[in-house]
Amino acid sequence: MEFNDFLPPAGRAMVEKAIEQAEKRTSGEIVVHITRRCKGNPMKAAVKLFNKLGLYRTRRRNAVLVTVAFESRRFAIIGDKGIDDVVPPDFWNIEKETLAAHLAEQRPAEGLCKVVEEIGNRLAAYFPPDAVDNNEISNEVTYSDN
Repeated sequence: MEFNDFLPPAGRAMVEKAIEQAEKRTSGEIVVHITRRCKGNPMKAAVKLFNKLGLYRTRRRNAVLVTVAFESRRFAIIGDKGIDDVVPPDFWNIEKETLAAHLAEQRPAEGLCKVVEEIGNRLAAYFPPDAVDNNEISNEVTYSDN
């Protein structure tokens, strides 16, 4: 399967628009990354990718990474230290359930949009937008061929 088979250009545009809209409600930054495979633990792979992408560089340490390895049928959602310091340990469970259901139904674009919307809404309570808020990370969906 190719990247465009998993998330066609129209779906990618929907996800990027959802990121833009979600980030209007929060100072948090949301990144969606698509890869082919994940060998081993998806959470460990997500932490490695989070660091590789430099997502820890946000002013308030409030970036979120949603990564999907479509051929491996695995995904992970992680937040930076600023988020983990203030939210309960099971904070991402709702988003994980939402994404799992949509991926099982082979509706990745809709699932990613819904998860991004949920993340924006939930982060707004902890990290509302502020006067110096700017878009620190591109809203484009990123890819790697791992």
